[in-house]
Amino acid sequence: MLSKNPVELEKLEGRKRDKEILRLGMIAELDAISLYEQLAEATQDEQIKRVLLDIAKEEKTHVGEFLALLLKLDQEQKEELEKGRKETEELSG
Repeated sequence: MLSKNPVELEKLEGRKRDKEILRLGMIAELDAISLYEQLAEATQDEQIKRVLLDIAKEEKTHVGEFLALLLKLDQEQKEELEKGRKETEELSG
């Protein structure tokens, strides 16, 4: 789990720092989703399972929020994401 920032943000400046912050936020949210879904799978208690899956769903929204901000700041990321989407469509029919 991501408990310590693996990047020395103080060494980055301006937009580069902001983009890295957003990427780290996405990593943390994806890690949280994985954790909550694994915990939900492990429990036998349906109430706990429902709550964990609801929390995981909220984390997915957070990923979207970070991604939306990142795509505003990083045009190359936006373009490459679209290229990846198109390539996947072509390959998967």
